[in-house]
Amino acid sequence: MNRQGTQTKWILILTSLGFFMSMMDSMIVTTASTAIRLDFRITVGTLQWALNAYNITIAAVLLVGVALGERYGRRRVYSYGLVIFTLGSILCALATNITWLIIARVVEGVGASVMTPLSMAILSHALPVSERGRALGIWSGIGGLALIVGPSLGGLIVARLSWQWIFWINVPVGVVALGLTGRLLPESYGRRERLSGLDASLIMVASAGLIWALSALTSAQVDRVVVMSIGVGSGLLGAWFIWRQKQAAQPLMTLNFFHSAVFRGGNWATFLLYASIYGVVFFLPQFFQIVGQANALTAGLELLPWTGTLVMVAPFTGWAVDRFGERRMAMLGLLNQGVGYGALAGLAAPTRGYGWYVGPLILAGCGLSMAGPALQKAVLSTVAPVALGKASGIYNVFRLLGGAIGTTLAVAVFGYFGRVQTAVTFTQGFQAAMILAAGLSLLGLWYARLLTSGD
Repeated sequence: MNRQGTQTKWILILTSLGFFMSMMDSMIVTTASTAIRLDFRITVGTLQWALNAYNITIAAVLLVGVALGERYGRRRVYSYGLVIFTLGSILCALATNITWLIIARVVEGVGASVMTPLSMAILSHALPVSERGRALGIWSGIGGLALIVGPSLGGLIVARLSWQWIFWINVPVGVVALGLTGRLLPESYGRRERLSGLDASLIMVASAGLIWALSALTSAQVDRVVVMSIGVGSGLLGAWFIWRQKQAAQPLMTLNFFHSAVFRGGNWATFLLYASIYGVVFFLPQFFQIVGQANALTAGLELLPWTGTLVMVAPFTGWAVDRFGERRMAMLGLLNQGVGYGALAGLAAPTRGYGWYVGPLILAGCGLSMAGPALQKAVLSTVAPVALGKASGIYNVFRLLGGAIGTTLAVAVFGYFGRVQTAVTFTQGFQAAMILAAGLSLLGLWYARLLTSGD
């Protein structure tokens, strides 16, 4: 392999590692969720904050982190993110109650807020458009290893050690990643624009407040008037932020990007893709443990037909996106995912064996593996190289807000139709949550049709 090829390989590996770590920290918690809930003696509604706090923080801070990366160097800010993420993992491992754990997850989220978007921007900047589909497919596949390693490793750790160790494992990985990043990743910059403190504050408070309000509505222990007031106030702050972006000469969020139908369609389809996924991520491991009576390790392994497809299918999908176009692959992926989740809803039963679920899990996993790289390439291909950081930031805001809102909606639907007390009542709630996930994925087809066809 020549020097250029070796450099490209290292860029691909190290940028994928950032995505891997960010996704791992979401996924590894899923099979440990029951252990955390029992250890802290909390409800499912409270437990969701251990997941949502991380995603809410990333979504709230992400655009600010990306703007800093564009101004001061993508690699430099990416490295700072690795440091903060690793420190947050240590705090999570030391948590003795749910409040401490949630705060520590916020710290982790601050670090992770730059890891995924800046890794995307660094990789995309280093490659020509003709090679991005394949590279982003591999990036998704390596990052998708977290979907395989995370639940399985989380189950193994909980079964053999304790749930705290799911966070300790981030420490050596973070240290190694930090060392290699400083040596092997190239530095790149976007437009070095002035960062408005008011705009940064508005987007952070509005995003966090809005998602908090949506999540809090699923809890019976909150004052609905207070929650609604915070939600409305956050919405108004978000509207003020958007208005300011329209007037600003150097906006934090470049709204002109949305003049492109492909950019709009790709981001909204991404929102729905991940809104669908995260509700499943939250409840599927619990379904295997509560209804299927599997331990944490077995539940993690039972997710493999779903999660394993990311590594097997995503690299091929990247090539297929370059060959056949983003629209075809994105629509096929969203359709497969929706049908897979719908089949899970129809098949779920306390008396039904695990084998019945393997086919739908594979189908849904293939759907995610197809749609993810296609939507990434579609969004990033609409902007100039100097704007890749901002476009990547907006893409990931939609991805993470979709995940947080998807979890919130799934918990709300589950709470309306089911309960955790028995296998029968849990199955009823699980079926409703899967129907919701299927509907969100199929709704994404409406937006994916706006992508380019590759003809």
